[in-house]
Amino acid sequence: MIRFTQVSVVHGDGDGADPVLGPVDLTVPEGELCLVVGPSGVGKSTLLGTVSGLVPHFTGGTLRGRVTVAGRDTRHSRPRDLADVVGTVGQDPLAHFVTDTVEDELAYGMESLGLPRDTMRRRVEETLDLLGLADLRDRPIATLSGGQQQRVAIGSVLTTHPRVLVLDEPTSALDPAAAEEVLAVLQRLVHDLGTTVLMAEHRLERVVHHADRILLLPAPGAAPVLGEPAAVMARSPVHPPVVALGRLAGWDPLPLSVRDARRRAAGLRDELAAHTPPSAPAPARQAPLLTVRRLAVRRGRAEVLRGVDLSVRPGETVALMGRNGAGKSTLLRTLVGMHPPAAGSVELAGADGGAAPVVPHRAAPGRLLRHAGLVPQDPRDLLFAETVAAECAAADDDAGAAPGTCRALVTRLLPEVRDAVHPRDLSEGQRLVLALAVVLAAAPPVLLLDEPTRGLDYAAKARLVDVLRALAGRGHCVVLATHDVELAAELAHRTVVLADGEVVADGPTAEVVVASPAFAPQVAKVLAPQPWLTVPQVRAALNGRGGAA
Repeated sequence: MIRFTQVSVVHGDGDGADPVLGPVDLTVPEGELCLVVGPSGVGKSTLLGTVSGLVPHFTGGTLRGRVTVAGRDTRHSRPRDLADVVGTVGQDPLAHFVTDTVEDELAYGMESLGLPRDTMRRRVEETLDLLGLADLRDRPIATLSGGQQQRVAIGSVLTTHPRVLVLDEPTSALDPAAAEEVLAVLQRLVHDLGTTVLMAEHRLERVVHHADRILLLPAPGAAPVLGEPAAVMARSPVHPPVVALGRLAGWDPLPLSVRDARRRAAGLRDELAAHTPPSAPAPARQAPLLTVRRLAVRRGRAEVLRGVDLSVRPGETVALMGRNGAGKSTLLRTLVGMHPPAAGSVELAGADGGAAPVVPHRAAPGRLLRHAGLVPQDPRDLLFAETVAAECAAADDDAGAAPGTCRALVTRLLPEVRDAVHPRDLSEGQRLVLALAVVLAAAPPVLLLDEPTRGLDYAAKARLVDVLRALAGRGHCVVLATHDVELAAELAHRTVVLADGEVVADGPTAEVVVASPAFAPQVAKVLAPQPWLTVPQVRAALNGRGGAA
C-alpha cells in the first residue's frame, strides 16, 4: 500500500545539506497499523508528510527517491490529488480546520469529494458517535478544548473513508479515556475495513500494543528499522514504562501491554514486598505563592469553572488532570489574567512575600510576568522571531536575564536544536521546548504549563523533569495541566482532578492516581496493589537503595 524507495528529504535546495530524513527503503502493507517511533526531531513528521504529499509540495525542500501510495507517486500528486486515498491529521489540529462548527468540519471533506448528501449525513452521524462528539455537533470549533479539537480533526478525515490514514501525535492532547476510544476506532478500521494506518506517537504507553509493526527512526541519518513490536522495542532508545520495567526485570519476550506485564510480575512483586516506595519530600509550610478561592469563570453563557479552591506553596508541583473540556486550560489562563473571574478570587503573592498580592486580571503584563508565566498548549503563541537564536536573545532581554540564559535552557532540553533554524521549521516538540525556555528564562515564582510534554520523547521529558525539579528546589511552584499520567507520577507532589469545572479530587499524587484506573501510570497497574509509580522507584529498590518496610 505504501512503498518507500530510497527516500531522503533535504531542506532548502539540497546542495551540501544533510538530509533530515533517510534513506528509507521499505513497504507498509495494506491493512496494517504501523507505528513510527524515534526521538524528537528525528524526522517522523517529515516521513509522514512524504506519504500525504505535504513534503515537498507544501513544506518545500528536496525529496529524493520515490514514495507511492496505492500506486500513486507523491512527487507528482499534490495533497488534494491524494485526498480520496489519504487522510491526514497533523500535530496541530487548528491548522487543519476550514469551517467554523464541528458538524460542518466533519462534512467538509466529503463535500470536496462530491459525495451524495444522504451518504454525508450518515457518515457524519456515525463519526459523531464513534468519537464521542455528538454533544458538540453545533459548537464553534474555536470554543473547544485542545483535546476536543483533536478529535474533530480525526473525525473530519474518517468521514471520507480513506484507504490510508496518516496521523501525527493523534492522542497527544487527549485524556486517557478519549485516547482509548480513538485507538479503538483505528483498530476497528484496520481489522474490519483493511485501512492502512501510519501513525507517529510519543506516548508509546498508549499505542505500542496496538501496532502490527513498528518503524523505528533511531537517530538523524541512521537507517530505519521495521519489525515486530517486541523485537523493535528491545533495541529502541524510546520505549514506554512497561517495556522499561520488562528490561529491568529481564523478561523475555518484553511485554507491550499492562496485561502482559501483570502475567509476568508475580516474582517482581514478591521481591519488592520488602521495600517501601520512596515518597517525595513535602514542601515547606510557607505562605502560598498562588491562592484561588471559590473561583467561577464564565465564557459566554457557560460556566466553565465553579467553586474552585487551590493554593500552591513554594517548592510544590501540582498536576491538573481530568477529561478534555474539564476546565484545566481555562484555569491556567485565569491564573495569568486572561479570563476575569465571574466570582471568587485569584491572588499571586507579592514580591518576597512583603508587597500586596497581585490580582492577575488587573495587573499590567510587565508586572505579571515577574510573578507568573504560562506556557500554552500552542507554543507559537509565544514565538515571533525569525530564528531560534533571535527568539532566545529577545527572551533574555524581556526577562532581564543574563545573555545566553534562554539558549542554555534550549540546549539542555534539546541539544540538537540549531541557532539558525526558524521556529516554524521545528517539530512540535522542539517548538514546545523553545517556548518553555522563553518562559523559564524569566524564572517566574509561579510557573504554569499546559500539556508541557506534547511532542516530547522520553529522554526530553526526563530532562524537562530535571529542570522543573530544580526550579521547585529553589522555591518556585509549578502547576501543570496534563494528560500524561507518567509525568504526573514522576514529578507532581499533588494531583488535582477537575470534572465539569469543579475540583473532584485533591491530594498526594500516589493516592490520587492509584485510586483511578484512568490516571494510574503503567507501573502502578502492573504492580498493584503495591503503590509503586515509576520505573526509577523500582530500580532504586532492586539496587538496594529502597527503604525497607
